[in-house]
Amino acid sequence: MVDQQKVREAVRLLLEGIGEDPTREGLLETPDRVARMYTELCGGMDHDASEHLAKTFSVSDDGLVIERDITFYSLCEHHMLPFYGKVAIGYLPNGRVAGLSKLARTVEVYARRLQLQEQLTAQIADALMEELGCRGAIVFIEAEHMCMTMRGVQKPGTKTATLARRGAFAEDPELEARFFRMLGR
Repeated sequence: MVDQQKVREAVRLLLEGIGEDPTREGLLETPDRVARMYTELCGGMDHDASEHLAKTFSVSDDGLVIERDITFYSLCEHHMLPFYGKVAIGYLPNGRVAGLSKLARTVEVYARRLQLQEQLTAQIADALMEELGCRGAIVFIEAEHMCMTMRGVQKPGTKTATLARRGAFAEDPELEARFFRMLGR
């Protein structure tokens, strides 16, 4: 749970620390705005992926299920700057599938935290394995990090790609290749 009062106080101190006047007209409501923003951006701290993946449906075919181009926004835990991109999820059901919106909601649970892309990728794959009991899961994320774009090395357009493979996808390279062919990569 985000403590909005502490965030407001921290923003006021930050404004003073960078040489701004927190009492000037344009900044008067900034601490409140930032506190509300962090409540939204870090809302995943109060949620568990299991609440979204609990609702499943039985299927007779255990073929590969892929949901791709799931847009996400997260905050880098090192600089608290945004990183954003697309997630592709694949899994091999074990008699049950999750509702498609539940996969996107699972991404949101983990993305709405201070995060590392590598960790985000692994958390999604682990949640699929644990909650769905699937035979295998694969998660591919490609994202742009503002900490590389607007500060430091300043290389806009640079993308970071991460991959997590679990179960059958870790054991069978052809499954991973099939996943990427289906993504058009």
